[in-house]
Order: sequence, then structure tokens, then C-alpha cells
Amino acid sequence: MPLHLTKIAFRSESPATLRRWLESHGRDGGGFGEARLTTRYKPKRKAEIVGGSLYWIHSRNIVGRSPIIGFQDNGQGKYWIRLEPRLIAVEPTPRRAHQGWRYLEDSDAPKDIAGGNDMLDAMPAEMLSELSRLALL
Repeated sequence: MPLHLTKIAFRSESPATLRRWLESHGRDGGGFGEARLTTRYKPKRKAEIVGGSLYWIHSRNIVGRSPIIGFQDNGQGKYWIRLEPRLIAVEPTPRRAHQGWRYLEDSDAPKDIAGGNDMLDAMPAEMLSELSRLALL
């Protein structure tokens, strides 16, 4: 069972804008074919994260995940978290804000939603959060 990471979708106005940012890093968008996040420290448990995902937190809810490709030294004393340039919608799950990234066990990870990207685009983050709080999603 892979280990995962959680991270705040900082500067993202909505899950839809996060998805567009990720997709803009694909080869079709003229990027590297991967999204890269800079972090100061490489995870100590990186071997366990192979095959895992980075779960994105937006408006106090985990709203989606991006599969992790790996980690790479960026040559400036920091590391890149290399991600597939896509956002896979998951069941909205309440999660408090935190700085940096945190580990997430596979047993605690929210399940994927089939056709969920349409839902992420259609609903405002506050509505997703409220529906999740009421256990309607």
C-alpha cells in the first residue's frame, strides 16, 4: 500500500483552477509533461510514496489528487515533487490547513469519484465543503 502526501492548493481560487494549472504543465501545454512543486525537504519516507498521490486541500477539504511521479533535486538546494499533470476528483473529505505537506496513509485516503471533474468544475468550493459536511457527497 503506497503512502500519500497532502498539500494545500495555495493560490488556487477553486479546484477547477487547480486542474487547469496542472494540465497546463502537460506536453500539450508546452511544459515538461509533469507538474513540479518545490519543497525545501525531500520526504524521509519517499520510498513508500512511490505509486502514491498528492492529495490537494482546498477550502478545508481534500478535493482531488495528482499521482506522484517522483522527487528530484532542483540544483538550488531544494527538491521538486514531480506530479502527473492531472487532477483526479475524490470524495470531498474535511482536512485542516497545514504548512508544507503531510503524510497520508492509504487507508485514510478518500476514494476517487467517477466523472468527478465535472462536479468540481460545476460547484463552488464552499458548496462542495457544505455538502460534504452534511454527508450529502
